[in-house]
Amino acid sequence: MGEFFAGWFPAGWEFLGYTVAALIQAFLLVNVIALGAFVFIWAERKVSGRIQDRLGPTRTGGAFGWLQSLADGIKLLSKEDLMPKDADPILFKLAPYVAFAASFSAFMALPFASGWVALHLNIGLFFLIAVLGLEVFGVILAGYSSGSKWSLFGAMRQAAQVVSYEVPLGICVIVPLMICGTMDLVAIGDQQRGLFTNWLIFHDPFIFVVFWVYFTCAVASVNRAPFDLAEAESELVAGFLTEYSGMRWSLFFMAEYGSMILVSALAAILFFGGWNGPIPIFSALMDWFPDYLGNCWWFSSIANMFGVLCLLLKASIGVIAMMWVRWTFPRLRVDQVITMCLKYCVPIAAVCLLGVMFWTALGVPFFNDLLPAQERSLVREGWFKTGEKQADALLESLSASTDEEGDVE
Repeated sequence: MGEFFAGWFPAGWEFLGYTVAALIQAFLLVNVIALGAFVFIWAERKVSGRIQDRLGPTRTGGAFGWLQSLADGIKLLSKEDLMPKDADPILFKLAPYVAFAASFSAFMALPFASGWVALHLNIGLFFLIAVLGLEVFGVILAGYSSGSKWSLFGAMRQAAQVVSYEVPLGICVIVPLMICGTMDLVAIGDQQRGLFTNWLIFHDPFIFVVFWVYFTCAVASVNRAPFDLAEAESELVAGFLTEYSGMRWSLFFMAEYGSMILVSALAAILFFGGWNGPIPIFSALMDWFPDYLGNCWWFSSIANMFGVLCLLLKASIGVIAMMWVRWTFPRLRVDQVITMCLKYCVPIAAVCLLGVMFWTALGVPFFNDLLPAQERSLVREGWFKTGEKQADALLESLSASTDEEGDVE
């Protein structure tokens, strides 16, 4: 997109084209988070109402109450922005933006279809997990700067939980990485194209177990019940959020829902084929009419739009499952949260990692073959060659600029 808009400007002003492309991509990603929060806040009320035998929102916007989220947003914008007298004013105002920026930045490396990604990185999986973990800084800042011991206690409990569950979560994402041989999320999704039997969840028995460990750790990492240590039963306060109100409080809420969408979309890419549907309709059409559809840009665009819908549908199912868990299971105590992490999630994830290694090393047949081995290696080499070409182009540009500086001197 940057090259496309850069062509609109004269020589020497190409940076304006890249700036326009960056602003468009940032606008789209912010709307993905905002629209997702708008829909899922309404959906959570309906899901919780059904589980607890209640109606949920019914009047605002009609029979289904679909404008309830908009009414909540207007109410939050109109509420007074309060700050405790003993709070650190700079850190108190900065904390919600730090938490939201961590969730938003991770979306930059999340592909929505083959090649449809704001920032294509060969280490996209590593970048996404690393940036998502920065949300804990916003939690610590909020608790520390509020000038309240209840907020500080809630922040410390929340930070301890998030950091401890990142260990088994990291082990779980290593397994698909090891099978596909790359940290490029686009390449991992492309390797699962074909029938649904090619999805990684059906690769071997160990990765099937790994997915459930990943789901448990993902629920804990986004601060959802039954792992919501921020709120303690005996305190009846909202943990690190206690002193926040109005729009700053809603930023923490948007960060939480953005993280739910993110970890669910990542699960779809790592275990459920990503943007690939259960039946490869567009690939079959391409094979039947290669001469006519091979060079049609509109056909590839429609195929990618279908892929985006598939990924969003899979991510939505993951978010709905998190809501079901929240309103079904009782809240765990602090010791139970740590026991779940150290005694169950970490050992099970480690054993499954070793199991996949030995399964592969011993040549035990897989339940699927992803792609034929030769084609899989071609996909992987193709992405590596793309990276090599980009590296060569960067080195050539650097050497050219160095020569020009030398000529000037």
